[in-house]
Amino acid sequence: MDWLALPKIPVGRTAAQGFDWLQRHGAWFFDGLSLLLERIIAAVLWVLQTPPPLAVVAGFVVLTWLLQRNWRTCLLVALCFLFVLNQGYWRQVTESLTLVLTSCAVCMGLGVPIGIAAAHRPRLYRALAPVLDLMQTLPTFVYLIPAIVFFGLGMVPGLIATVIFVLPAPIRLTHLGIASTPPALLEAAQAFGATPRQTLWKVELPWAWPQIMTGLNQAIMLSLSMVVIAALVGANGLGVPVVRALNTVNTALGFEAGLVIVVVAVMLDRMLRVKR
Repeated sequence: MDWLALPKIPVGRTAAQGFDWLQRHGAWFFDGLSLLLERIIAAVLWVLQTPPPLAVVAGFVVLTWLLQRNWRTCLLVALCFLFVLNQGYWRQVTESLTLVLTSCAVCMGLGVPIGIAAAHRPRLYRALAPVLDLMQTLPTFVYLIPAIVFFGLGMVPGLIATVIFVLPAPIRLTHLGIASTPPALLEAAQAFGATPRQTLWKVELPWAWPQIMTGLNQAIMLSLSMVVIAALVGANGLGVPVVRALNTVNTALGFEAGLVIVVVAVMLDRMLRVKR
């Protein structure tokens, strides 16, 4: 077994040196990005927390009706919010919704264009596939280390870690939707003289729309699953009472906060469920 006694590959040391180099030479970038994200988070928080809670609930119910056209779903959303108010978790829920909505906006803004580009360029997708696998399989706690190094404590590192974890879902599903467009539709568009841009907007995106919306749904669910982990780096929201309950072995508080997270997840899932 002497042949196994080889010098250890310096994976950890190399990563640490890379992070140190980025911290020294890219501080201006990370500080600017942190300031931008803090302002976006503050704006979303202001929208959700400044109006009376019932006005926000009514807004979500109206949005649900516009998306689903189903009074039962609207009633479910209203009941879920009323349950949150009854349990006294309105502030925590709005903070978690801020993290979820902001991370989903970033993920969809990046994931959809990358997915479209990967569907049109198979070599690009083959190059992206191992990176996406790494982003989804690397333990989420590992993301928190560079997030803390570059952005400190608070909502921003929680948002960054959430985006890294969630981003592969919209990329993969957008790629799936665009790549699965029937060749007959593409040939018909080309026969009528459609340009590549017209083919994308008139044929491929409408065909891939259910997959793109499924990617949004998955992004929201995955983001919500990160609220507890984000609380470990100072992010406010529903993860804070869960962590507090874990530290104090408070069964009542843990079950109460966990049930509120489940209720919010069910509500968001029904709001954005893709119609078949």
